[in-house]
Amino acid sequence: MKAAILYSTVPAAAQAGAQGKQTYAEARPLLVQELEQPEPRAGELGVAITYSSLCHSDLSVVDGSRVRPLPMALGHEAVGRVVSVGDGVSDVSVGDHVVLVFVPSCGQCRACLSGRPALCHQAAEVNGSGDLLHGPALLRTPAGERINHHLGVSAFADYAVVARESVVVIDDDVPDTVAAMFGCAVLTGMGSIFNTAGVGPGLSVAVFGLGAVGLSAVMAARLAGAASVIAIDPNQGKHQLARDAGATAVGTPEDAGRLIEEATGDGVDVAIEAVGSAGVIASCLERVTRGGAVVSVGLPHPSAELTVPALQFAGAGKRLLGSYMGDAVPARDIPKYLGYWREGKLPVELLHTDTRPLSEINEGLDALAAGQVVRRLFRP
Repeated sequence: MKAAILYSTVPAAAQAGAQGKQTYAEARPLLVQELEQPEPRAGELGVAITYSSLCHSDLSVVDGSRVRPLPMALGHEAVGRVVSVGDGVSDVSVGDHVVLVFVPSCGQCRACLSGRPALCHQAAEVNGSGDLLHGPALLRTPAGERINHHLGVSAFADYAVVARESVVVIDDDVPDTVAAMFGCAVLTGMGSIFNTAGVGPGLSVAVFGLGAVGLSAVMAARLAGAASVIAIDPNQGKHQLARDAGATAVGTPEDAGRLIEEATGDGVDVAIEAVGSAGVIASCLERVTRGGAVVSVGLPHPSAELTVPALQFAGAGKRLLGSYMGDAVPARDIPKYLGYWREGKLPVELLHTDTRPLSEINEGLDALAAGQVVRRLFRP
């Protein structure tokens, strides 16, 4: 098998092209290597990856802002076919078409039992350690050194061993270039609207940050019947995408106050923060009406701190809600969202910028960091 391995982070490359800074294409932090192919253990599956998708969460591991144990086989959003089945798995078969999901919920912890598998305690532990839900990491370097798994998936590869709980079986006729984006971007963005915020007809929504997650939230807000969907991003190259996704107004952060006032008078009912910035979270709190909710979807740097006027909460009834993986129940939500896509109500193809071979993964990091792509897919 081959996989893209991160051996050391490249912290400065987030400012690719700056004087004295290497681009990711020059630094080549991800090394595509041939590895010995492991077999699935009890409770696991072997999956042939057909397409993987590059996300900002991958980039944040490469630049060190999300600390993970190295070396690590990266990638957490993908689609593939089951090629082998471990002992004890009876509801998935060889040949099944599957979307990979980056939180393999255990079904037994406090979060899972309360209906919030995206917050699974055991999954958080093994995802942080680089292990799999049913056992320690399986991958090894050619020299025999352990390679950690990325969020139980390690999808920048032509093959992956994953927990049964890391896949959702989908219909055979869903194109892989569509399905590849459902395990993270679509699940997270749409879930932030439907599951976390509970947006319904007539409400007003502002989405800050128009990456794949933010654009998915725009689609979901429109689908939920929101009266106003205001999309905000400094990259004007994404504004037409937001309109095509269903936004009723689009602008830069400088336009946000005016657009929200024109649409609502005093603030939106829901603001989605899909940037990963404490400053944007604070700005969102200013842009919601009394009783409104801010949903934090992005992942700020671990050192970032949020300082806001405390009276906004009790005094104005505002809410700040965290949303990890869109508070999704993947086995329920992925088929539901694919149903919307089949009905022509969810144009997720808009997220797919282009497709490249896995050998160009480092160049893809530069394109993502520069805002040139929304979702670049990779063929193994």
